[in-house]
Amino acid sequence: MKTGEIWVIDSGNSNGHEQSGIRPAVVFSDVVAGLIMVVPLTSSSRALRFAHTVQLSPTASNGLTAPSIALIFQLRAIDVKRLEKKIGSLTAGELKLINKEIKKMLRV
Repeated sequence: MKTGEIWVIDSGNSNGHEQSGIRPAVVFSDVVAGLIMVVPLTSSSRALRFAHTVQLSPTASNGLTAPSIALIFQLRAIDVKRLEKKIGSLTAGELKLINKEIKKMLRV
């Protein structure tokens, strides 16, 4: 698992407005203590109304089947056992956009 890879994850049950269920997510860290940081994706374009989102178009290299929104404001740690399969990777440009938005959100 490498930063910028897109994996199908099972985020399980969640509360409130958290993303849940089986969905693609972007990996954003190395494995630490069996956990990995991910940014969940959604195909709902309505998510663009929120701050800290990035739109991704489907390509052969990223493996997405529909336009997707990276929900950076939902960056979270999950157990590596929740990773089901790698479907692709982001381009350097897409990864740069997401990293920029993470820094903005964290005010780094």
